[in-house]
Amino acid sequence: MAISIYPITGLGEIGEGVRLGEAIAGALARNNLTVLKGDIIVVTSKAVSKAEGRLVRLDGVKPSPKAVKLARRLNKDPRIVELILKESRRVLRVERGIIITRTKHGIVCANSGVDQSNVPEGYAALLPKDPDRSAEKIAEQIEARTGVKPAVIITDTYGRPWRRGQVQFAIGVYGLNPILDYRGKPDTYGRVLKVTEIAVADELASAAELVMGKTKMCPAALIRGYGYEVGFVGAKYLIRPLKEDLFK
Repeated sequence: MAISIYPITGLGEIGEGVRLGEAIAGALARNNLTVLKGDIIVVTSKAVSKAEGRLVRLDGVKPSPKAVKLARRLNKDPRIVELILKESRRVLRVERGIIITRTKHGIVCANSGVDQSNVPEGYAALLPKDPDRSAEKIAEQIEARTGVKPAVIITDTYGRPWRRGQVQFAIGVYGLNPILDYRGKPDTYGRVLKVTEIAVADELASAAELVMGKTKMCPAALIRGYGYEVGFVGAKYLIRPLKEDLFK
C-alpha cells in the first residue's frame, strides 16, 4: 500500500461563518487536486473553531473567584483559566502551570483544549462543540462542490504524558472507522490477538501534520491511498470508557 499526503495550501485566514468544506474544495481546485473516492481530508480543529465562531475575546471574559484563585496559583491569566473550567467536565490534575481536564467531549487533555496559538492577540480558541458533526458537515460541503464525499478527520495537538513532544490526534471523524480492530485474529505465528486495536484515525492525523506544519498557514491536507474501513461511529469511539481507565 502506498499512501500520498498533499498539503491543501491557499486557504488563507479562516473567518467566522466560512463554509469550511466549500473553502477546502476551492483550495483543492487551485492546487490542481481532485477529490477521488476513498480520499481523506484532514483539517485542524483551529480552522474549524474559527469557522464556527469558537474564538473568544478575552476582554469579555469575567473570571470566577475559583478561576482567580487557581490562576494565581499557576501564574496564568484568570480569563484563560475561566475558559478552561467552563470547557471542562472535570478537573483531573493541576501541575506545573497545566490544568489537566476531562472536556465536555470526554477528552482528557491539557487546559480543556483552550489555546492561544494561531489566533489574533486578545483571543483564545475553544475546541469545536461537536467535532464529529463538524467533520460530517465538511464532507457534505465538499460533496456538494465536487460530487465526491470524502472521509474527514478533525485534529488537535495532544501531549503524551510519558513521552516528550506533541502529536496530532483525531477529535472528529466522519466516514471511516477510527479503529482497526485486530482482536480475535491470528498474528503471524498463529496466536490469537486479544487487545490489539490500531487507532488509525490518530495515525492519519499525525501523518497529515508532517505536510501541514504549525507555522505554514496550511490547516488542511488530503490523504490518498489508505484503504480505510468505512464507518460512522465518530471520534468519540476512540475515548476509553471510564470503567477501563487505569488512572482515574
